[in-house]
Amino acid sequence: MQTGKASKTALGVAIRRAAHQLMDVPPVLDDRIAVRLVGSGYPRHMERAMHPVARDFRAFMAVRSRYVEDQLAHAVAQGVRQYVVLGAGLDTFAYRNPFPELRVFEVDFPATQEWKREMLKNAGIALPPGLTFVPLDFERHTLAEGLDEAAFDRTLPAFFGWLGVVPYLTLGAFRSTLNAIGQLSAGSAVAFDYALPPETLSLVGRIAFEALAGRVARAGEPFKLFFSPDTLEAELRVAGFERLEQLDYGQINERYFKDRADGLKLSAVKLAMLVTAWVSDAA
Repeated sequence: MQTGKASKTALGVAIRRAAHQLMDVPPVLDDRIAVRLVGSGYPRHMERAMHPVARDFRAFMAVRSRYVEDQLAHAVAQGVRQYVVLGAGLDTFAYRNPFPELRVFEVDFPATQEWKREMLKNAGIALPPGLTFVPLDFERHTLAEGLDEAAFDRTLPAFFGWLGVVPYLTLGAFRSTLNAIGQLSAGSAVAFDYALPPETLSLVGRIAFEALAGRVARAGEPFKLFFSPDTLEAELRVAGFERLEQLDYGQINERYFKDRADGLKLSAVKLAMLVTAWVSDAA
């Protein structure tokens, strides 16, 4: 990445979250900050994201954030006061955070953070007092190193959101991050999405995957890492996580899209899964 240049995939996700606010009523994720952040600077991209053909993709971008934020709310109710957004990109939670006591740490490449801060400034979105930026290259530095420099309290439990990152990592970087979280206090947890192995997908899924994989590769951010539910669970167990929940597209539809008047839901393509893993239950 070049200084001052944001991740193209992060920008695409933010545009789709913004399009979801404008096109899908009621939104699964209430994220009006995304509309302000993207603003009027990407009209062609917004038009594409609002097209009916793009509905499935923007629905997934929205619902995965809703899922993580629902899990975070439960963690806060259990006493968690630290939230770490891994690979934060243009995530907007910190700027609409409903929990005054919750500290938010945004972890990402320095170049992406620099670009995001410029976008926030241009949109007139103030930095909240409880937010800390943590510049980090996951392939070169450990999560523990980055958080230690940001005055993260290792003696207290924390919740981690890790969206749109895992498929772009090497296995070593993935395991390093999981191990760092797995060593934290009881009550700590991580929620993220992961990509299923292409060879396990249906024909329709393979076609959709190849189209998406081609786009992100051309953007310089190719997919690298895939898991089946069983192999992902094994990785989590080895890293020290004792309890987990995994949701496929059918379960996501049942939880978040049931009985919608507009029929919005995830399609049968089934490219990814959502998971939350807990280090252990708090005493």
